[in-house]
Parts: sequence; structure tokens; C-alpha cells
Amino acid sequence: MRLPGLSVLLMRDRAVAVLLATIMASLIPNLSYAAVFSPQTATLENGMQVVLVENHRAPVVSHMVWYKVGSADEPQGVSGIAHFLEHLMFKGTNDIAPGDFSKIVARNGGNDNAFTSWDYTGYFQNIAADRLEMVMKMEADRMTNLELSDAVVLPERDVIIEERRSRLDNNPGALLGEQMRASLYMAHPYGRSIIGWLNEMEQLSTEDALDFYRKWYAPNNAILVVAGDITMDELMPLAEKYYGVIPRGDVLTRNRVKEPVQHAPRKVIMHDPRVGQASMLRYYLAPSYHSENAADAAPLELLSEIIGSGTTSRFFKSLVVDQAIASSVGTFYDPVAVDLASFGVYAVPRGDVELADLEAAVDDQIADVIANGVTKDELDRAKQKLLDSAVFARDSLSAGARVLGQSLAVGLSVEQVESWPDRVSAVTVDQIQEAAKRVFNDKKSVTGWLMPPKDGPVSGSGPAIPLGDSGGVH
Repeated sequence: MRLPGLSVLLMRDRAVAVLLATIMASLIPNLSYAAVFSPQTATLENGMQVVLVENHRAPVVSHMVWYKVGSADEPQGVSGIAHFLEHLMFKGTNDIAPGDFSKIVARNGGNDNAFTSWDYTGYFQNIAADRLEMVMKMEADRMTNLELSDAVVLPERDVIIEERRSRLDNNPGALLGEQMRASLYMAHPYGRSIIGWLNEMEQLSTEDALDFYRKWYAPNNAILVVAGDITMDELMPLAEKYYGVIPRGDVLTRNRVKEPVQHAPRKVIMHDPRVGQASMLRYYLAPSYHSENAADAAPLELLSEIIGSGTTSRFFKSLVVDQAIASSVGTFYDPVAVDLASFGVYAVPRGDVELADLEAAVDDQIADVIANGVTKDELDRAKQKLLDSAVFARDSLSAGARVLGQSLAVGLSVEQVESWPDRVSAVTVDQIQEAAKRVFNDKKSVTGWLMPPKDGPVSGSGPAIPLGDSGGVH
């Protein structure tokens, strides 16, 4: 199970973006191993789950609150409201003036940010352990006492619209990925843009934000995850003092539309003058650890590692090294979701190689996996690599908090997360081949071509490669 945010992330705080990218890069393929982090859990009387990952290497903590709501839970016609509310959560309460939250954290030597995905919204602060009570008090305050008015909401609406323009509309790869997801999911809200469709974003109101806040932001719909230099005996009195006094909200149900049977592959071709190098991207509908056919998730994680992870992968060695027709190729798969997931393949042609020829070569590689599977040696190396990453993850302060928060927010249990190493270790070559046959189903796929304009790219334009899913917006 992968850490959130391996793909293109849209963030307000660039410094935090760099820090998180560094942390996550060190954990590739970023798999969640609760057994490694040895979490301790409790539940407050109001239903808020509390999770602790002790890490006494330094006197610091990572404090996170995850809400079990994301863009896939938005009402029709108000796309982007989950991400918009994430921004508005920094606009203040009776006790904290608009914009002061992050300033207070920074003055105390910490950093903070937030993120929105299809399935969850999260807020975090990394700070000295003796400042934990301070940030916990502030986070609990805005869980229930957020104050919004047109005076603060409407200017921030302009901010998110500009964010969309700068991060998505000005990025051909991001635009292609957005269009492809809308095609991949014919009915399910995972096809919705996390940041929102522009025409709907322009109509978002203060009342829209308050309605969403009042419905979803409650302790029984939230998870507190703390990692760092603190014990459960020290944490629980603070959690009860600040979060435990907040009244329980309504019992909430995620009413997700079920994806219908798909009968035909789709193709999206996008020409853009900002593109200097053509590339291809393909999504296949895939199971998650929380969906039907969840037993395929671990085999698919290993399959992605074998065929498309790094320069030692099968696709790289064949298409980049041996055939020399690609300059880059890979796969990606994140099975941590409430509903379906997607398995992705990308490739960039080398030199004057036609994109159609490269796509045909990719299809040949996929056909070979379906027909012949993987070898025992490939599987053993992939297992060792993934299991080794669990050991490396112990050195990160926030890794445990992030993987547990993400997993619990989509409905997995701590026990399910802890059993991940056993599930990976038990996967066989036959299971990988059977999972490959099911996931590589053209009828459940969309292929995207990102290409220069027909008369050639504009001067100075470079590649705009749509690598991966946009799994979160900050």
C-alpha cells in the first residue's frame, strides 16, 4: 500500500513540498507497513480514532488529523468544495485570526500544510514534541469553530481558481491526466477533478463551504495520528482534553455511485503547443484493497515493481535498453482507496520513434506478461525490495503517520495494514499472472497521447509527460 502523493501534487507551501518529496522519494515504492511502525490505537468517546507511532530518535512529533471525506464525496455541481474547504480551514476562528495558524506554527519552529484527495482530507504539523499541545489545541479549535464569511471566502475562491490555472491549465500533462480520469470512470466520482471543474469552482459560495464543513468535519469522521517522541500515556490526556470534548456528529455514509460494466477501450489524444516531446499514458481500472477482487492488490503491487519500477524493471530493460525505442517507461499502482483503483503505464519515445510504434511495443510487453507471467527470480527480487522498504521507512518521522492515516481514512483497519508483509510474501507467480490477465483488460482502459501541435512545438518547449495519477491537491 503506497503513501499518498507519489504523483503530481498541488501545494501551497513549496518548501513543504520539497521536504515531503524528499521523504517520499526515500521510501519508493512507499508501501505502508503498520507492523513496522507498531502503532498503538484508542478511540475517544465521541468516536475519534487515535493512533500513535512512537519514534524517539529526536524530540519532535508529526501531528495529523485525517477526515474521511474527499472530492469523491462532494455533491453534484460543487466540484472542488473539499479542496476549497481545505484552504478555508486556515481562515481563522474566534481565537486565531485568518492566516495566523501557519504563522504560529512557524514561529515555534514547525511547519504545516494540508492535502485533499478523492477519499480524504488531511492536515499536519511537524514540530518539537513540547509544542504538541499547542498545535493540538489549534487543530481541535478549527475542527468545530471555523468562522467563514464572504469577506474571506470569495478572495480565497479567486486563489483556488488561479491555482487551477497555474497548476493544471498551464500543464498539458496534468490536463491530459484529468481528461483521461474523466473517461476512465464513466459514472464513479473518481472521474471528478479534485481541484474542481472551473465552471463549478467559479460558483462556489460561503454557504457551500459551511454546509460541507458542518456535515463532514466531526470527530467521529476524523482520525488523529501522531508520530514521534511521545508515549500513549502522554498523548491520550491531550487528545481527550482537546478533541474528546467536541460533540459527536451525525453518522455519515459515503454514497458512491457504482461504476457500470465497461465495454470498449477509450483513447484521448491531446495536441498542445507547449509539448515538445510526445508521450503516452494508459490507465486500467484495477481493484483496491477495499474493493471487489481485493486479493489481486498485492500481486498487482509486485507486478508493477517487476515490470515498471526503475531501470532494472522488465519494461525498461526491453524498451529503453534492448530495443532503444523509449527514453522512459514505467508503471504505477496505488491500491489504497475506498473504491476502485487504477493501474497505469507510461512511455516516452526516443528520437524519431513514432508514438504508435512505441504503444505497439508496450502492448507486446503486456501481452507477454499475460501469456507467460513473471519468473520466480523476478518475484523474489521484487518481494525483497518491497519488504526492505519497510525497514528504511523507520527512519522517517512522518511516514508512519501518513501511511496509517491514509489506510484508515479509506476504511482499512490497522490489522489489515499490519498483515501486508505476510500478504506480499505469500504471493505466487501464478497469482501475478492471473491478476495481470484481469487488470490488463482493454475494455476497462483509457489511453492518452500527449503530442506537439501538428505544425510542430513552439520554440523552446520541452516534454510535458503525464506521469502518474494526480492523487492529491494541497
